[in-house]
Amino acid sequence: MEREWVVEESVAIEADARTVYAAVADLRRMREWSPEVFATWIRGRKIVPGVKFVGFNRIGWRLWFTTCEVTVAVPGEAFAFRVSTFGMPVAIWGYRIEAIADDPDAPDTSSAPRTRLTEYWEDLRRDGRSTTFTSLLGKVFTGVPAERRAAVNREGMRATLARIGTAVEIGRR
Repeated sequence: MEREWVVEESVAIEADARTVYAAVADLRRMREWSPEVFATWIRGRKIVPGVKFVGFNRIGWRLWFTTCEVTVAVPGEAFAFRVSTFGMPVAIWGYRIEAIADDPDAPDTSSAPRTRLTEYWEDLRRDGRSTTFTSLLGKVFTGVPAERRAAVNREGMRATLARIGTAVEIGRR
């Protein structure tokens, strides 16, 4: 089986795009969404490109941290950050937020706006000595070999998107 370098998952949420963006871009709430993140430490209050933060993560008994930098922060549209470890690139995580047009053939079950939230991940460990080293670090700290990371992330994305959707929809009521 060939290794996957990019993974993405999507969900439709009954809320407007700005509300969905606000949930996703609130890095302090990331622990509510992600099955791996248990804390974040953020430099600064405003979440804009260039802001750095540390993600503290866990799978079972394994703990690790990553350093991250926000690369995209466009309210109602997109949010992304680059992840590194010990100064070496690991991945890009991001979200695309798109309003869903009403389907004229669908029964009118709600007047609420709908938004498609897509979470994506791109593995940056592709070449050179740092790739071998960061892949080894990933396996040691997380217990997940690099070739299985895409599958683990896909499962985590599904959980993350479901949690965001539930929280945002409940918050609207």
